[in-house]
Amino acid sequence: MPFSSRYSALAERLDADTSGVWAVHERACALQAAGEEVHLLSVGDPDLPTLPSTIDHAIASLREGRTHYAPGAGEKRLREVIAEIEERAAGRPCSPDDIIVFPGATNAIFSVMSCLLDVGDEVIVAEPMYIGYRGIFNALGAKLVPVALEASDGFSLSLEKLSEAITDRTRVVFINTPGNPAGNMIPADQLRALADLCWKRNIWLASDEVYSMITFEDRHVSLRTAAERLENVVVIDGLSKSHAMTGWRLGWAVAHQDLARHLLQFFSATVFGCCQFVQDAAVFALQNDEDYMAEVRSKYKSRRDFVCDRIASIPLLDCTVPKAGMFVMLDVRGLQTDGMRFAEDLLEEQRVSVLPGAGFGRSTRDYVRLSLAQPLSCLEESMNRIERFVRARGAVAAGFSKREQS
Repeated sequence: MPFSSRYSALAERLDADTSGVWAVHERACALQAAGEEVHLLSVGDPDLPTLPSTIDHAIASLREGRTHYAPGAGEKRLREVIAEIEERAAGRPCSPDDIIVFPGATNAIFSVMSCLLDVGDEVIVAEPMYIGYRGIFNALGAKLVPVALEASDGFSLSLEKLSEAITDRTRVVFINTPGNPAGNMIPADQLRALADLCWKRNIWLASDEVYSMITFEDRHVSLRTAAERLENVVVIDGLSKSHAMTGWRLGWAVAHQDLARHLLQFFSATVFGCCQFVQDAAVFALQNDEDYMAEVRSKYKSRRDFVCDRIASIPLLDCTVPKAGMFVMLDVRGLQTDGMRFAEDLLEEQRVSVLPGAGFGRSTRDYVRLSLAQPLSCLEESMNRIERFVRARGAVAAGFSKREQS
């Protein structure tokens, strides 16, 4: 009898995504690998280098033999440094015992949600949402309940809509501030009100704040700063985006010590610790990043301003200027198309790759996401190509309209 493959319910849930939102990016990578000139604006991997002194510190740590098992919760010195940063930012005590270090913020989110959600539990998420969240919730068998941000008001959060989405099955409210993909920031008064709501309804409130250091006109306000009580609050952060360390895989969660204990148990049963030399480099990066972060913010702001100014000059396109992060959401409804078709056609005709908005939720199906993680020269040529594409489409649409009128 031949072998009949059987997979877990978790594996089947993960295999259920048929949206095809990565198909454009994968096609772009294939074209690039074949030698074609393709402008990749479809991923958020910073083009900026990791600070050279951070790399030197990691190499020195390797040579000192820091290549063994680390404590499950993370190296004490790293947790102390993170706690010090949290104390300064929030103006309230934070213990190293409140912090668990993970190999990246995504793993931190998966671990947190694994400790908070059972199959069938509801998790409310502000939409548009980071494209990777859906896979986490699918793996856990949780029911994702999206609450659309107000696109007409700069992708702002409506507490009224979020409150109306809460049911007896709601276990977690999950927010992302600053947000990916929209670059929105939830103000302190809304964070405080949301924390109070979740406390009264006996619901966990988790916040993904990995873009906290890449803000432009306004400073980031953490959920831990705004919330009056922290027992039901979890904050996730990391170095991937802010310090251009995506491949280093270093993130963390800050939580009440009882939850931190459960996180440590889960983490010990799965990954069991992060690299010592990476954690040593993270300590150095966090303690020596003031000038570097100022430069990072300045570069992303310049890129944002350039891209948004160009979009404003192109008929039929629109965007909300993001307050933070490394992306711009491009509204393509003026072309009477959706984000998927726009992205597919743009790649085929102009060799520019953008990510269809449907991957971030229904509310942005008529958008595409442009990454700012490319030098200005690339962004300039990409916008030139996008403008040619849009003007050609606009001329065709105008021609059809005149023929219909005649």
